Amino acid sequence: MSQKKVPAWVTVALLPAINVLVAFLVSALLFVYIGVSPVEAAKTMWTGAFGYAEGFGYTLYYATGFIFTGLAVAVAFHAGLFNIGGEGQAYIGGLGVGLICLTLGDVAPWYVVFPVAIVAGGLFGAAWAFIPAYLQAKRGSHIVITTIMFNFIAASLMAYLLVDILKPEGTMATESRVFAAQSWLPKMHEMLGAVGIEMASSPLNLSFFFALLCCLFVWLFIWHSRWGYEIRSIGANASAAGYAGINYLKVIVLTMLVSGMLSGFFGLNVLQGELHQIKLNFVEGFGFTGIAVALMGRNHPVGVLLASLLFGFLYQGGAELSFEYGIDRNIVVVLQGLVILFSGALEHMFRPSLERTYLKLFAKPDNGAA
Repeated sequence: MSQKKVPAWVTVALLPAINVLVAFLVSALLFVYIGVSPVEAAKTMWTGAFGYAEGFGYTLYYATGFIFTGLAVAVAFHAGLFNIGGEGQAYIGGLGVGLICLTLGDVAPWYVVFPVAIVAGGLFGAAWAFIPAYLQAKRGSHIVITTIMFNFIAASLMAYLLVDILKPEGTMATESRVFAAQSWLPKMHEMLGAVGIEMASSPLNLSFFFALLCCLFVWLFIWHSRWGYEIRSIGANASAAGYAGINYLKVIVLTMLVSGMLSGFFGLNVLQGELHQIKLNFVEGFGFTGIAVALMGRNHPVGVLLASLLFGFLYQGGAELSFEYGIDRNIVVVLQGLVILFSGALEHMFRPSLERTYLKLFAKPDNGAA
């Protein structure tokens, strides 16, 4: 008998949905333990994240950051690289964005500063990814180790710059001066207000649309370009790709440059769009959470977008939950950890039983000869 196959959507869409559902069910037990109704907690989180315009704006604002870091991890993964350095690359990329806003913001409007900041953020992020990429391709140094180390170097470099170079005189705060107001990215409620549509104030800004363009770029780059084909070939079988004439060094460096560039765009949303100054630790773990976003999204731009919305929901809904019930904000970290656990480390736990169940219920009988 011929082997029966399970449709791709079962493992690409249904399995992640089941994993997330199980994570939420385990979270429900946690809420019962701390004396909060899981149903009421779920309602509060949903309402806080999607139930009103301001909360929805915050959800999309958080999701924007996750899109950048999630895409960065996804691109590297297609070449067989596990880029753990999104945190540092976003940090240094944000430095590039901030320097442009500090220098050009006084003399040019945001629509001039924005494209230059895109280039600077991308270049700074890519440059920070270049050395680990070269060491991996040329010297065999493992990308996981080098990118982790570069996260620490980035943190130390930023601390030095903010304490000794960029900090204005007369203040002890580890932050740069505020960017000129004309360099700030327009907020979503401001853009809608200009055309007569009222929306509650939120940090959601123009960089959200740029993040969507990055999703389109990654889709075209990975699946509809020669470079993307070479990247996927290296990720599938580096030895076979080498025999086919694909340059391993070139592909690894190119992949990490694109990955670092995408992480570097993170500063557009947070610095130029919301904080309007360079602050210490402004990345706040988004680079590491991007790993979970990419894993949940199966390293596809559409999946990354949906996973980013989920984590944006957890961030904003968790904040609302903390405000409503006085629960420690760290409970959100636990929720994220459970989602990462079941969608990452245990992502295939339910796969065998799910495939057997699907074949039993929906597969057509095979009457063909052996």
